[in-house]
Amino acid sequence: MSIWVLMFIAGVLVCVGAMGMQVFPSYMEYLAVRKAVVKASAGNTVVEVRNGFDRAAEVDNITSITGKDLEVTKNGDRVVAGFNYQKEFQMLGPMWLTMKYTGNSDQK
Repeated sequence: MSIWVLMFIAGVLVCVGAMGMQVFPSYMEYLAVRKAVVKASAGNTVVEVRNGFDRAAEVDNITSITGKDLEVTKNGDRVVAGFNYQKEFQMLGPMWLTMKYTGNSDQK
């Protein structure tokens, strides 16, 4: 391999690593949101679910979404809380990476 091929491979790895360093914390927050939504859906009313989510969000340092952003519905006798939000990351100049997160308390 020539030095140019090695430099190209190193450049690609640096770009992928930089993107991963921005996306990984966002994905970890998404996992915390899913956990908090499942825990909060144990409430019986909309107010209980939203307050339960806000308490869990304080503990887990969730900043992308709040309890009032949840979509709370009933499925039979169970309360189902859903969420839908997106995060954007500027990569280079006008290039952006958009991550769209969605889920509800019924998902496993």
